[in-house]
Amino acid sequence: MLERLTLLSFRVFLCVWLPLLAMALAYGAWRSSSVMGFILWTAIGFAVWFPTEYLLHRFLFHLQARYVAVQSLVYLLHGNHHEQPNHPLRNLMPLSVTIPLAGIIWGVGVFMLGSGRGGSLAAGFFGGYVFYDVIHYSCHQFPMRGPLLRRLKIHHINHHYRDHHTNYGITSTFIDRTFHTLLVIQQKKS
Repeated sequence: MLERLTLLSFRVFLCVWLPLLAMALAYGAWRSSSVMGFILWTAIGFAVWFPTEYLLHRFLFHLQARYVAVQSLVYLLHGNHHEQPNHPLRNLMPLSVTIPLAGIIWGVGVFMLGSGRGGSLAAGFFGGYVFYDVIHYSCHQFPMRGPLLRRLKIHHINHHYRDHHTNYGITSTFIDRTFHTLLVIQQKKS
């Protein structure tokens, strides 16, 4: 029964997250004391997403737990994606996880920083998350042409098919280089 909650189509993802993102941005802009404040706090939230993406992928989604209940939760969150990496309904984080977390993140941001700053920070963070999941889905489902997109796709596909203990960054290879988790492939000399 829980396994069904892990499936999400790209269309449903966009239909849920694009309006949520638009509402969060509108709220942050409306409650901010200035345009520059809104831009600054939204940019900070967006930037905070990227190390969060890396840390979640590396330490939570690939957690080696001793307890069966924790192993099952990790499997539902991410392990099933590694078993079926190209399944189109397993390439996005389930709404059963992201919507409650978004509510918590938004609430904590507003409580700690006020509605303008906290709302803008949360909106930027959500923007980073949506960017991440679109890139992740695209890595598995679309050709991704162009030098940057192709490099991101190869980087992520190597995580799945060469060494799942490397290349944790989805939207950037820089973070794996920084934390020494970048898969280095030796070129054969001819």
